[in-house]
Amino acid sequence: MIGLAAGMEMADMAWEVKCREEDMKQRALENERHAIDDARRSVDEKAEQLKVLANQSALFAGFSMVVLVESNIPDDINVALLTFFGGVTASVIALMLISTLNSTYILVAILRYDCVNRPVPFDDFWRKRCEPDWKLALRTFSYGVPLFMSVVALVAWVTFWDSDSLYYSATVVTAIVLAVTMFWFGSTKRKWTDFLMMSEARLSTRGTSYRTMNGMRSPPPASKEGNEQNRRSIESGQSNEDQSDAESIGSLNSSSQAVGNLSSSETKMK
Repeated sequence: MIGLAAGMEMADMAWEVKCREEDMKQRALENERHAIDDARRSVDEKAEQLKVLANQSALFAGFSMVVLVESNIPDDINVALLTFFGGVTASVIALMLISTLNSTYILVAILRYDCVNRPVPFDDFWRKRCEPDWKLALRTFSYGVPLFMSVVALVAWVTFWDSDSLYYSATVVTAIVLAVTMFWFGSTKRKWTDFLMMSEARLSTRGTSYRTMNGMRSPPPASKEGNEQNRRSIESGQSNEDQSDAESIGSLNSSSQAVGNLSSSETKMK
């Protein structure tokens, strides 16, 4: 009887070990699947950004080219005005072309990234190979926008050169262009350019208290006893959070050990 009980106990232990190994393999496969999904999501996000920038740059370059080709230039126009008009228009086309080409080449490069094997993490690949060109494309686009507005103002002076109402018409167009340019530098460029050039842009909400959620107002200020009670409750909550964080770290460590015990052929999905 004792030998039978010992045999059953050994069989149960072997069964538990086998179930644990299978569970570890399943966790490793799930972790690998999540890593592949994260890499594909990052590639898709950057691809959409590059498509938007390339399309908008090509649109500005096309408009500038049409303006340069289709403008009716009078014979008696001022030489300095005509030279300035041609130079600004060519500058817009060149800047937008650089932005379009850089965005297109980066887009092709990231679409060739292997999301399954991931020889290099995508974040490192983007930071080392693509981010300098992305910043250059975004910077040239931001330089080309105000120059394009200058082209709009210069077109008015060139087109209305032989008109009797040259100064009135061209001045109105120039004033509108100046207002839009000031808005570009004062609001849009100031708010978004530096943010878009950051490698990591995240909003941190950790540590905030009494936040307004679902239309509820924040509670009124409490008394001294209430403040003391709130402080104790916050401290207890923080201790609970620290305990849960420690448990989460422990589970992640065990999962990483499980992944390390597997061979590369079992962890990689084909």
